[in-house]
Amino acid sequence: MPDPRGGTRRDAVATRKRLVRAALDLFTSHGYHATTTPAIAARAGVAEGTIYRHFPSKEALLNEVFREAQRWAITVVREGESVRQVAAPDRLRRIATRLVATAQKDAALVRMLLRSRDDVDLDDHSREALREFRGGLTAVVATGKQEGTVRTGPADLWTSIWLALVGFAVERVAAREWTPDHPHVAQTIEAAWDAIAWRAPAAPSIPTPPDGSSPAPGHGSPDGDSVAPGST
Repeated sequence: MPDPRGGTRRDAVATRKRLVRAALDLFTSHGYHATTTPAIAARAGVAEGTIYRHFPSKEALLNEVFREAQRWAITVVREGESVRQVAAPDRLRRIATRLVATAQKDAALVRMLLRSRDDVDLDDHSREALREFRGGLTAVVATGKQEGTVRTGPADLWTSIWLALVGFAVERVAAREWTPDHPHVAQTIEAAWDAIAWRAPAAPSIPTPPDGSSPAPGHGSPDGDSVAPGST
């Protein structure tokens, strides 16, 4: 005989998902503080009291929504881990492309993902989820340093710079200002990589005489040796 409690549990899970989705949409479109629990309940199609059967407070609901976005992003970062031959630049481009594509399909999700990590409403579990996402992305950048494709310096710094630039493109797509195939998206992703990519040291420049003539051999020119005054 089927357990009648099974249907109840499924209903509870479905209700919780509707609440999380409703909160995600409202928090990212109206703001956390401007969103009321009656509005969340109405969007989810439940009574306001139902929220508190699943979450102790609106803040707890925000944190669940935030952690869900981070968990999704962690899976995106980890997708290329099993493919050893994929170099860091290609992995970063794949991650950026996935974020941009998702911005068109689910703008609320990527906006919640890129929510300020300094938000005072985030609890310790949410901050840990954020660290896991950022840590995974930083590990990709660190791999690039080991490969010699990412410039020297702190990997977490380059990660922040890369993500800020990619986030710019993501927000433009989420706002429907650009489409994923807009030329500016590709340019922004390329700019994000150029900002952290290793470059060979520039060759020292040769001073040009005030009159504009070429430096004479023996005076800093690569065509001749330096000649000390009075040695001829």
